Amino acid sequence: MKKNYYRQLAFLGMLLIILFGFQKYRSNEKEDFSDVRFISNNPKNSHLAEFDPNELDGKQWRNLGFTEKQTTTILNYKKIVGGKFLSKDQFKKCFAVSAEKFSELEPYLILPENNGDSKSSRYNRVEKKSITVSRKFNPDLYNINDWVKMGFSERQAEAIVKYKNYLGGSFVSKEKFKECFIISEENYKKLSGFIILPEKTPASFNNYVKNSIVNTTKIHYRPFDPNVLDAEDWKSLGFSDKQSQTIVNYRDRNLKGSFKNLEDIQKCFVISPEKFEELKPFIRLNLTTVANRYNNTRTETTQQEKTDFSKVDLNTITFKQLLEFGFDEKAAGSMIGFRKKLGGFVNREQILTTYNIDPELTRKLLSVAQLNTSNIPKYTLFDAPEEWLKTHPYFKYSADKIIFYRLTEKDERKLWKLLKIKPEYEARMKLYLK
Repeated sequence: MKKNYYRQLAFLGMLLIILFGFQKYRSNEKEDFSDVRFISNNPKNSHLAEFDPNELDGKQWRNLGFTEKQTTTILNYKKIVGGKFLSKDQFKKCFAVSAEKFSELEPYLILPENNGDSKSSRYNRVEKKSITVSRKFNPDLYNINDWVKMGFSERQAEAIVKYKNYLGGSFVSKEKFKECFIISEENYKKLSGFIILPEKTPASFNNYVKNSIVNTTKIHYRPFDPNVLDAEDWKSLGFSDKQSQTIVNYRDRNLKGSFKNLEDIQKCFVISPEKFEELKPFIRLNLTTVANRYNNTRTETTQQEKTDFSKVDLNTITFKQLLEFGFDEKAAGSMIGFRKKLGGFVNREQILTTYNIDPELTRKLLSVAQLNTSNIPKYTLFDAPEEWLKTHPYFKYSADKIIFYRLTEKDERKLWKLLKIKPEYEARMKLYLK
């Protein structure tokens, strides 16, 4: 009995040894994936703009967040498919680009959706320009037009300016300028000798601090009343565009038009303690200034002859006329500003969507005044100027798609399908289309 027991035990032991040996043999055959790293979202890409993946070199792919191996794979894959990506679908099939990474880059790829679209004679790529520079320059002072004149495409120029804003309004150094993924190694070599910037980035630089200011000249302070300064005046005191507007909004909205004391100024979050100490000796608060300005405006309005609002056109009504009708300054300014951005009101319902207005008072005005729409500029989706599309409130969020898709698609119905816009937004846009 014991003999049979030991035989069975020995048999089980041998079987286990064979199984372990077989498992080890199989594991040795498996491919080693220890070096593979998956692509993750990279905070550097918050400044992305539209780009042609066929124009990017290895450095630029790495600046987009790809590893060395992934970059090599992408460039090799491009050679395999004929030296050029023909469509987004083709680029998506590159296994070094994860689904998440493709979703991140897809809106910015200047490529047709599929290979069929790329064969269309209507899809014409813009010929690549040569970058030329003849004198020293500070890239912080260059706008989109300046970069275009240098030889960059409009989209590349927009990306460069967007990257500068991402850094806080200044490239800070040649080192940081070179990191812009639009700047290839070849172009950087052409530009480097002409750029008026330090070679290296200061150790104290923090590229996540927005609206930082690089002042090259010392500010000469003079006594001032903070209750009468506009955004331009605050800029002259050393604040950026955004900081200046924030201070004005803080005063006019949060504090109802005036700083009452020094503490009110100190509490504005865009004014650092150091900056406040610089400004403090020159601040001259005059609390009667705002009241006097308001009273003067009301006096001038009452002294004027009364307006016959039945003869007034809502597309030409003035700021003073709106005050006369009963609107406050904020509401009147909002209505005039909204009308200017639209290029004119097409219907009365639009006016009711204006921010900061009194709906009842507005309906009263709408029931009395006229609305002449004959002078409002209108275009088709194909001939609308790019600047108009990018600044019009109803079109600006779809402007880049319209500009891109109309290069290849001349049928309006198909173009609307490609844009994938909600019906209510489409109806709103068509108010300004022929």
